[in-house]
Parts: sequence; structure tokens; C-alpha cells
Amino acid sequence: MSSVASSRAPAESAGSAATMSRSKHWYPVLWRWHFYAGLFCIPFVITLSISGAIYLFKPWFDAQAFEPYSQLVMVGERSSANEQIQTALAALPGSRFMSYRLPLEADDAVVISVLHQGERTNVTVNPWTLDVLHVQGYEESFIRMVRTFHGELLAGNVGSILVELASCWAIVLIVTGLLMSWAKRDGLAGILYIRTRAGRRLFWRDLHSTLGWYVSVLALFLLITGLPWALVWGGAFNEIRQWSKPAPVQQSWSQGRQQEKQTWGPKAVASVNLTNAVLQQATALKLAPPVVLSVANGEKNLWKAQSRHQNRPLRADAWIDGNSGDVTRMRTFEDKSALDRAIGIGIAAHEGHLFGWFNQLLGVFTALALVAISISGAVLWWRRKPADSLGAPPKLQGRRIPVLMAALLLFWVACLPLLAISVVVILLIEYLLVPMKHYLSRLVPTR
Repeated sequence: MSSVASSRAPAESAGSAATMSRSKHWYPVLWRWHFYAGLFCIPFVITLSISGAIYLFKPWFDAQAFEPYSQLVMVGERSSANEQIQTALAALPGSRFMSYRLPLEADDAVVISVLHQGERTNVTVNPWTLDVLHVQGYEESFIRMVRTFHGELLAGNVGSILVELASCWAIVLIVTGLLMSWAKRDGLAGILYIRTRAGRRLFWRDLHSTLGWYVSVLALFLLITGLPWALVWGGAFNEIRQWSKPAPVQQSWSQGRQQEKQTWGPKAVASVNLTNAVLQQATALKLAPPVVLSVANGEKNLWKAQSRHQNRPLRADAWIDGNSGDVTRMRTFEDKSALDRAIGIGIAAHEGHLFGWFNQLLGVFTALALVAISISGAVLWWRRKPADSLGAPPKLQGRRIPVLMAALLLFWVACLPLLAISVVVILLIEYLLVPMKHYLSRLVPTR
């Protein structure tokens, strides 16, 4: 046994030395990329984690907002859908009809969306008295504002690009962090558990590292599944998606509020005839709620019943003849292409509704963990940085990026256009503008 142990010792020592040698070669490179990625990403990670965690509970917020308009007193005869729609249109002169949401319960008010002065507006109508109970801009509800903030920081396309750029660098941040943690590991400490009695510095480092290992896969999943909504990546993806199909197919998600608004105009119509036959058929189909009815073809009085359930695999669309009530066409989630189904499943999981409450729990856990990781990273930086400087890792003079890291970086920039652009800008600043600044400063005489 002793001879076996003694023969293993040199091999293990050599392997450990080789590992340390390799880590010394590429660790400073990782550390420099990780530092600057974190410096840029941390404010975005915290704000997007909090807003994303709130949006996980969208159905609850929607139900709370609608609570005053449910369980109405059913007095007299219920008015027709057309009368309800005309009431909503009269409340906002010059508006056009967009959609009619089927009430969940018999004593609920109806919500009718209209396009007024270029903005989508929800009008809540009592179907028995035809009183207008509430008028609110579609984007003015609390949960819609949270969604807009999460997607574009209330800053339009500029905010959307910033969010996308932060998401790209967050991927770099996570991968480099995992590699650094593995290179500096001390057994399972800082990977599986946190050392609470080894001093504050080790506590914060272990908290940062351990949480990173626990949520890295979930965080990467959220970042990747959020890319279809992104302005640049999502736009490029949709172009490829359309090019790969024999005929253009409208996607079921949008890249920002501006693109969503572009679809409102064609959906709005001046005249409408929502018959009882359509209402009865749409109710009988039992689509996953909420279900909205919109005009698919005004000349033929063809209506579209559309499920807007948060769990996208449960969604379905039905086209109903307005005169006979017959279903002329039906499209379910299974009828979509494999790529669109994959995106839909990813979005449903991203929004926390693919597999019930446990999906929401995972989302909240990931969001809180990302906030804790960001705060602990900021604490580690603040505790170690010199008082008079940023505390950035030194520039790697004469050090080449390892082949594996270069390949990984090339893969990232090939898949993420904004990351590629930002990397080019960084390299130009570091290898062209900064040296030029030093050169010019030597040419200017000093007193």
C-alpha cells in the first residue's frame, strides 16, 4: 500500500502543478474580463432581477387590478356584445375597435380594447347597465410598466439595446466567474457550501462563488431565453427564422414596445359586428384564458379567438365565421414549427408559468440569488480596491490570450452581435486609442 501511495504522490503533485501553471497563465485574463463585465452588469442585473421577479406574478396582479369589476350585480337583461363595444367606442370619440375579452365569470365586466389617438386603451364596461366602469391606457397598468422597464428601462430602443448588451456581458460574467472559482477552489468550500467562521473576506467570497454555482445554469437559461425579445438579437433571429420558412410567419413575441405598437394599427377596425354565434362558439372552445376576440377579416366578418395564457404551450387560435359561428381554422401550439415551439417553451419558463408554482419559485430564487451575487461582488471589490483608484486588474502586458479562451470568446461574439460590437470597441480603446493618447502626451511639452 505504501509503494502504491508513494507512486501516486509524484503523479498527483505533477498534475496539481500543471493545473496551477495553466491557471496562472489564463487566470489574470479571466479576472480582467470578469472585473469589467461585472462593473458594467451589476446595476442591470439587480434592476432586471427585481423587475423580473415581480413580473413572474403577472396573473395575480392582473386579477387584483380587475377585482373591483368582478361579481357585479346582474340587473335586467344583458346587453349585446355590439352594444358593449359601441359604449366603449363612444367613451373615447374617434377610437377604433381592437379586441373583446371574454369574461371569466358570468358576473364579470367586459374589457374592450380600442385604439385611441395611436394608443391602445382598455375600456371596462358593465354588460347590464352599459356603464363605463374604467378607462386605462394599455401601457399604464402597473404590471405593463414593470414589463416595459424590464425590457427597455423605460428608455425605448436605447434602453432595449442597453439591456441586451448587459445580458450579453452577463453571460461572459457568469462563465468567467465559474472558471475562476474552479481554478481557485479549496476543496468544496466556496462551491457547495459557505464558510461562515473564516472571516468576512472568505464569507463574502464564498457567498459570491457558491450562489454562482447554484444558479449559474438557471441564470444562463434566463439570459438566453430573453434574447428573442431583444431588439438586435431578436431582430436578426427573426430574419433568419423567416428566411428558413417557405412563407412568412408572424412571431408570437415582439422586440420592444415600438414593434408591438406597429401591430396595433392593422388590428383596429372602424365597424364591427360581434354576433352571439361567435361568442357562443368561442366560449364552447374552452381556450385557456384570458381569451380575446378580434376581427380577422372585416369584409367576411371573420373573427379570431386567441388564447393569451401565460403558459404558451396552452395557447391556441381559432378563426370563427361571424354569421354561422363555424370554426373555419384552428391553430394550436403543436402546429407551430419546432423552432417556434422551443422559443415558446423557453419564454413560458422565463416568465415562470411552464410548470406551475414551482417554476415561479425557481424564478424568484434565481432573481434573489443574482441580487445577492451582485451585492457580494460589489462588497468584495469595495473591500479590496485602493482608496485612490478603481482597483481594476492590471493590463496584461505581453500576455497572449490562451487558445481555448480565444475560441470561447469568438463563439460568444459570433452568437451575440452586440457583444461582438462592444468587444471591437474595447479592443480599439485598449490597443489603439490609449497608446495614441500616451504618444500624443509625450509630444506636448510640460512646464
